[in-house]
Amino acid sequence: MGALGSFTFVLHSHLPYARLAGRWPHGEEWIHEAASETYVPLLQTLYDLKEDGVKFKLTIGITPILAEQLADELVLDHFDQYLDDRIASAVRDMAYFGGEPDASVDEVPEDEAVTTKSVRTLSTHDEHLRYLAEWYKNWYESVKRAFDERFNRDIIGAFRQLQDEGYIEITTSAATHGYLPLLSRDSTIQAQLRTGIASYERMFGRAPRGIWLPECAYRPAYVDADGQTRPGIETFLAENDLKVFFSETHTITGGQPVGVAAGDVIGPYGDIKRRYVIPASPQYITPKRDVTTYQPYYVSETVQGPDAEAHSGVAVIGRNNRTGQQVWSADWGYPGDFDYREFHKKAGTSGLQYWRVTGAKTDLAHKDYYHPEWAAYKVEQHAEHFAHLVGDLLREYYNENDEPGLIASNYDTELFGHWWFEGVQWLGKVLRHLAQNPDVELTTASEYVEQNPPGRVLHIPESSWGAGGNHFTWSNGETGWMWAPIHEAEERMENLARRYADSGESEVTVLKQAAREVLLLQSSDWPFLVTTGQAREYAIQRYSQHLERFNKLADSLDAGTPDVALAHELFELDKVFPDIDPRWFIR
Repeated sequence: MGALGSFTFVLHSHLPYARLAGRWPHGEEWIHEAASETYVPLLQTLYDLKEDGVKFKLTIGITPILAEQLADELVLDHFDQYLDDRIASAVRDMAYFGGEPDASVDEVPEDEAVTTKSVRTLSTHDEHLRYLAEWYKNWYESVKRAFDERFNRDIIGAFRQLQDEGYIEITTSAATHGYLPLLSRDSTIQAQLRTGIASYERMFGRAPRGIWLPECAYRPAYVDADGQTRPGIETFLAENDLKVFFSETHTITGGQPVGVAAGDVIGPYGDIKRRYVIPASPQYITPKRDVTTYQPYYVSETVQGPDAEAHSGVAVIGRNNRTGQQVWSADWGYPGDFDYREFHKKAGTSGLQYWRVTGAKTDLAHKDYYHPEWAAYKVEQHAEHFAHLVGDLLREYYNENDEPGLIASNYDTELFGHWWFEGVQWLGKVLRHLAQNPDVELTTASEYVEQNPPGRVLHIPESSWGAGGNHFTWSNGETGWMWAPIHEAEERMENLARRYADSGESEVTVLKQAAREVLLLQSSDWPFLVTTGQAREYAIQRYSQHLERFNKLADSLDAGTPDVALAHELFELDKVFPDIDPRWFIR
C-alpha cells in the first residue's frame, strides 16, 4: 500500500520594504536579522538535508518585494557588515563577561525589550555568559561563512537552485504585499499580481504556479454600489495561470476564526490581541460546513451559493489547524518551551539574547540563562512528536474517509529562527523524520493539486488570517485615514497609464517610477504596523513618503513637464521592479 496521505510545510517569507531606510531599530536591520536568523540558516539546513540524501520537499513563498531586497547588492553589502558587527559584539561580550578590565560596554539600545533590570543583573565576570558570548560568536561566523562562501552571497540563487532540483516549490505573492480586498480598482489588483510575477520570473527563471495572497486576504466576486460585478480574487489568479493559493482554516471549514486569526500566537500577530479586544461579530463568522482542510477545492467563480458548479480552475488549500497550533500557539506551542531562547530579553551590552523562556509567567527580570544543549534536546523531542502527529492525523483521516488526505502546515518563515530561535533546526529534523515515514508523502502545493485535482467546488467567504479572521487588522479606527489617499492614487495611476503608457521616453520613464511608488504605497505592512504599534511612526513615514513621491511624479506628467531627473533619483532609492510595465494598470 502507498502513503496514507501527503504533507507540506507552507512557509511565507515577507518583510516590509526597507532598502536604504536606515538601521536599528527599523529599516534594513529587519532584513539583516531575518537573513542571519532565518533565511541563511534555513538554506544551510536544506542543503545539509540534500547532501545527506534526504528526499525532502516543502513549499516556500518569497514575496516579490522581499526577493528584490534580498537580491540587492547594497542590502547584501550591509548584511555582511551586520554580521561583522554581531561577531564584534560577541567578542566584546566575551571580554566583558570574562572580567577583562579594558572591556567596553556598548550604549544600551532604546528597545523596550531591553530593561534596566536586565542590564543591572549583568556581571563583569560570569563564566556562563562568557560561554554564551563565544557560542554566539561561533554561530554568527558560521552564518557569515555560509553566506559568503557556501551560497556565494546569493540567497535568491540558493533558493532557486533548490527549486530547480525539485526539492522546494517557491510561490509568489502580490508585488508589494498589497492588501488586495481593500484595494478599490481591479486594475490595481492586476498590476500587483503582474508586477510580482514578472519579478518572480526574473529571479527564478520560470513562471510561478502558486501564490500566497498577502495576509491570506481573499475577496469573492460581488456587485458594487454602481451595479458592476467585481470579480473574485481567483479570477485574477486564473488570468495569470496561478493554480493554487492558501487560506486560513475557518475560510474553508467555517466557524470561529482559529490559529493566527485568534491572536494567541507566537510572533507579530500575537501583539494585536494585547492592543485590542476583537469582538466575535456574527457577521464575520462563516457557518460551519461539512468540508475539511485535508482536501484542496476549486474556488467557485460565481456570486451564487456553495453548490455552484462553475469554477475558476484555481484551487485553495486551507491551513491544517492542529499542526498549526502545535507551533503557533502561545499557550502550548513548542516555541514556548521553557528551555528555548527568550526572544524579548536582550543584553544591554550587545543586544544578544542570553536567556531562556524559563517559565510561562516569569518576568523578564527573572529569566534564567540559556543553555543551547538543553534547547537542542527539546528540538529532538519536539521534531519527533510533530512527525508522529502528522502521521497520526493522516492515518486517522484515511481510516475515516478511505482516501488519502493532505496536511498543509502554514507559517511565517520568520517564525523559525527569528521568533523561535531553534525553529529552523526543528524544521530540518521534522523533514528528516517524515522523509523516512512510508505512510507520509512529502509534496509541494501545486504538485499535489496537479496530481490530485480537486473533486469539489467551494464558494469561500471574504476573510484573512488577521485578528478576527477579517480585515480589521488593516482597516480600523487607527488606519481608516490611510485608505482614501490609496484609493485616489489608484484611480490617478490608472488614468495616467491610459494617457501616457505609449507616450515618449520621458513620459514612460516618469510613469514607471510613479507605478513603483504607488505599489509601495499599497503595502499591507504600513497599516499593519500602525495597528500593532510595533513601528507606528516608521510606517506612517514610509506611507507618506511614497504617497508624496507618487504625487510629485504624477503632477509633473499632468503639467506636461515629466520630471525625469526625479524619476531617476527615486529609482536609485527604491531600486525595485526594473521591468515594470505601466500598461498593467489598465484594465
